[in-house]
Amino acid sequence: MDETADFAVIGGGVVGASIAYGLALSGCSVVLLDGSASDPRASAANFGLVWVQGKGPGSPDYQRLTRVSSDLWPAFAEELTEIAGAEEGVPGPVLSYERNGGLTFTFGEDGYSERESQLHRLHNERGGENDHEMIDRAAIQRLMPEFELGPEVTGASFCWRDGCVNPLKLHSALLRAIPRLGGRVLFGSKVDTIRPVSLGWELTTATGRIGAGHVAVAAGLATKELAESVGLDIPVRPQRGQVIVSQRLPRVMTLPASTLRQTADGTFLVGATKEDVGLDRSTTLDAAGQLARNALRITPALRDINVVRHWAGLRVMTPDGAPIYQFSDRASAAACHSGITLAPVHARLFSERITGGDADALMAFHPARFGQTA
Repeated sequence: MDETADFAVIGGGVVGASIAYGLALSGCSVVLLDGSASDPRASAANFGLVWVQGKGPGSPDYQRLTRVSSDLWPAFAEELTEIAGAEEGVPGPVLSYERNGGLTFTFGEDGYSERESQLHRLHNERGGENDHEMIDRAAIQRLMPEFELGPEVTGASFCWRDGCVNPLKLHSALLRAIPRLGGRVLFGSKVDTIRPVSLGWELTTATGRIGAGHVAVAAGLATKELAESVGLDIPVRPQRGQVIVSQRLPRVMTLPASTLRQTADGTFLVGATKEDVGLDRSTTLDAAGQLARNALRITPALRDINVVRHWAGLRVMTPDGAPIYQFSDRASAAACHSGITLAPVHARLFSERITGGDADALMAFHPARFGQTA
């Protein structure tokens, strides 16, 4: 073998890197296999929200899991920053992580009432504490006095657990931290074949052969096919999301919203579409126009600014929108479209589960819920 480890994690995005980071943090021997540059990479086309409000209708377990992860995020960010910069003379990465709450704007009285009813239904499904409130237009203005609201905005839902992070810096920090904890990151190592051997698995990659006792598949849209190679069933499909990015401006929007946020460096991110177009990652003028119109309903202050970037990425979607986690004795798989929000769960609970722990919070996300043989 060119490389051996107790654990091989397939997929070098935020989900796979979070799992590998958690394994390395616990002292395990781990190798993270990143694919080719042409792979559709959701981690590089991400809005960067750490979000709970409104997620998981019909799935109270998912609602609870996002809240567990949100509560783990502050310590996770602090620890990761320290480890990723744990080299003399090298500062830790600035993740731009904020947890000051988040907003979902409402338009008109009907929109306000509809949002209030929706969040009330979600709270009834999951039970427990109520971590959100409806606030009126005046309250939004008190929270962000320099942010100009559009005339249609009647209020917003506010959740104190919501926040945001720079997804590129998060991804970079994870990839820096893994080697510093003793793990290995192999770039350009797309997996071609996986076959069982006496003590685990042999993986053939573009850069050589890997031997591992356990294989964890977290390869985004490639997870379905790769998971089948290790006897697991992970149904996923692509969904395109387009985002536009503005020039840098003085920061006036200090809280992120579900479709609009201003980053720490002053750019506005406007997103995101939901399009079922297969693996097509192209951008469209229709989508850019739709995004711009939606943003201007929130704030007319963006009317005359320059758009400096327009990108499209592919979400990893499951049949019901909730994550899928599956485990066997020598293999596991993870698929979700909330890799940023759930990063601490993957680093902690998922890695604990495949190293012999229980992680009961993940058991509700087995693919058997879809009525398939798994």
